[in-house]
Amino acid sequence: MRLPLQGGLPPVDAVAGPVVEIACDESGFSGTNLLHPSTPVITHASVDLCVGEAVGLVAALRSGFRCSPKEFKSGQFLRSPQAGEAREWFLAALRGRAHVHLVDKEYFLVTRIVDLFLAEPSYAAGTRLTQDHRPAALTVYRARRSAGGGWGMFLGAFVELVRIKRRRRPDPRAVDRFCQARDARVRAGPGARAEDVLGRLDRTRVWTVLTRLSDDDRSIPPPLEPMLPALAETVLFWSGGQRRVLVVHDEQSALTAGRLSRLQQALADGPASSPAGAQQGGAPPARVSPLAGLVMVDSRDDPRVQVADLLAGLARRLPGIADDGPLQPFLSPTSLRDPQRWRAVDQ
Repeated sequence: MRLPLQGGLPPVDAVAGPVVEIACDESGFSGTNLLHPSTPVITHASVDLCVGEAVGLVAALRSGFRCSPKEFKSGQFLRSPQAGEAREWFLAALRGRAHVHLVDKEYFLVTRIVDLFLAEPSYAAGTRLTQDHRPAALTVYRARRSAGGGWGMFLGAFVELVRIKRRRRPDPRAVDRFCQARDARVRAGPGARAEDVLGRLDRTRVWTVLTRLSDDDRSIPPPLEPMLPALAETVLFWSGGQRRVLVVHDEQSALTAGRLSRLQQALADGPASSPAGAQQGGAPPARVSPLAGLVMVDSRDDPRVQVADLLAGLARRLPGIADDGPLQPFLSPTSLRDPQRWRAVDQ
């Protein structure tokens, strides 16, 4: 027996104006365990296909490449005897109809440190709408291999720090451990620019943000949830500032109605949103969010989501995910990653 689907934010009324319906799924989601070595990245894939097109694509894979008659999974797909040929055909069929947003989990954690403790936390953080603090995060991230180590301890201390239960006072010992890990990174000599960023991670500011989290301040996004900025970037890509986006998504516990509602508003407030209608004088028109809504589905029931799942899995597992790899035409230029790192990994 299947349990009722949880989460989502279906539109209350019919969506007016230009709208595109996309199907999405992810690969590499590990909850708040963002430092698991086996899944260093999470990929969020989306496709602009009608149901009939997705059915035809899945049927062609099954008949032409002897894929499993059950729901597709990328691991089995890549292990098939004709994996290379099938992959080439699959990616060619999706050219111009699909998009992949990649999140390096360690880099995501650094952006969260900067967004929380050096800026005002927001649901737009981690997206193209809030680029001002990205250079600071990139500086700290690129200094991770400086002499003295302690990088993993620094990130681990942050994860422990913000994994706080609502309505429970922050733990001063966790703050101490984070500050000690920060000081260890400074002593490691990461360079003047990184030292400057680390030095601005003020203990008082850290405590203030933690107190807001413990007081259930819902204006702060969940600190350890990369799915929200990934979804936001996916919506901004498909919207292009010209149309609204209705998302059909495989069930995902991170995408609760409350979080999606706040993300929807954040996108409406951003520069990518569009006026609800022209007005003659008076107050400016209300802004319309590019996110029209999100409907949860079971991937077994929607072939479009199965295609998105397969693409997400391929993007996560394949080498060559940097700028010169086979997935380059699909990869979001605003992915939360350091291009220098992934280029070095692929060479």
